[in-house]
Amino acid sequence: MGPDPVATTLAALRSAGLYRRRRVVDGRATGALQVVDGRELLVFCSNDYLGLAQDPRIAEAFARAAANYGVGSGASHLVTGHHREHHALEEELAAFTGRPRALLFSTGYMANLGVACALAGRGDNVLEDRLNHASLLDAGLLCGARFSRFAHADAGALRRRLEACGEGRALVLTDGVFSMDGGLAPLPAMAGACARHRARLVVDDAHGLGVLGASGRGSLEHFGMSADQVAMLVGTFGKAFGTFGAFAAGDEDLIELLIQRSRSYIYTTALPPAVAAATRAALSIAQAEPWRRERTLAHAARFRRLALRAGLPLGESPTPIQPVLLGQPHAATAASEALAERGFLVAAIRPPTVPAGTSRLRVTFSAAHTEQDVERLVEALVEILAGTAQRHQAPRREGDSPHAGTVPAASAPGAPDRP
Repeated sequence: MGPDPVATTLAALRSAGLYRRRRVVDGRATGALQVVDGRELLVFCSNDYLGLAQDPRIAEAFARAAANYGVGSGASHLVTGHHREHHALEEELAAFTGRPRALLFSTGYMANLGVACALAGRGDNVLEDRLNHASLLDAGLLCGARFSRFAHADAGALRRRLEACGEGRALVLTDGVFSMDGGLAPLPAMAGACARHRARLVVDDAHGLGVLGASGRGSLEHFGMSADQVAMLVGTFGKAFGTFGAFAAGDEDLIELLIQRSRSYIYTTALPPAVAAATRAALSIAQAEPWRRERTLAHAARFRRLALRAGLPLGESPTPIQPVLLGQPHAATAASEALAERGFLVAAIRPPTVPAGTSRLRVTFSAAHTEQDVERLVEALVEILAGTAQRHQAPRREGDSPHAGTVPAASAPGAPDRP
């Protein structure tokens, strides 16, 4: 009997520095401090950009709705699970995004899968950025259409792919903000290419909504784009809004099509109505308190100034996601562990989440941080990486390539193209 393939795979992951382990979070102490594995750590890897996940007003809205509606929704939306709180949240999301309708999903993964499978199928074409989130890549593969990827953040490459599609229908899927790099998709140029070739453009703005734009409406507002330029917008609540769940927003017919054809919407239990109520409170607070967004972006800008001055190897990002590029998996995990010893929690991101050779620390910022927190983090990084950053990757300066920290598209992670 040969070696156990499961044990062999796990041993290989450990040897390559790619083994993942979970941490147990006991609760939040104050601000961005959390008790993790029994230790108080200052967290710099959460997606809680606006610091709303622990806001007592949101917890109170959740508790009131739970007392009224119970803990669970009881069924799918199309049976008995569509509660008043769900319906109100959908209407408020439509208004927030400037679209006729919005539709709730239980997770962002399910939203992307539901959108792709409803809008594309056998005989169609799905085109995706090579560095898209795994949920978008999986959705493109699973919908049954011809699947291909184009070079990261390259509207010209997208245009050439669309030209190759000929008369066939095409669906283009992209992140608005790329979750591991923090960079932005060139949405205006992509929308122009899609308009010329009558392709539908879907943007997953999970990491842009609530953070980017003059009023926090995300990547489209950041670029000054109208709703007409993007057929469907996907967003999540577990990042800036501090709760759980997701939505898709579009015109009347597209949302109705999702209700009729999205299997990940039809065949799953609806979000608890208390979560919808909490999200309504979060959406209201995010709009009423722009200082949260401004503080988060100011922290990211401060970090960049101090880190680049110290020669740390940053990627190019205008968002709260700031990658510190270290190259190899063992270097990233060692730096993460050294930070934990100094009281900071920063996740090491390794393949297959990012391309081989671009392992990194993914540093993120929240309105819950202080300026002193940011300064302490930079000091710790300088101490840990002194003498090693140059061996892993040369530092990037402001004004360098807008895609610093990425690798050639051919070596990017994700599913292979298929005809």
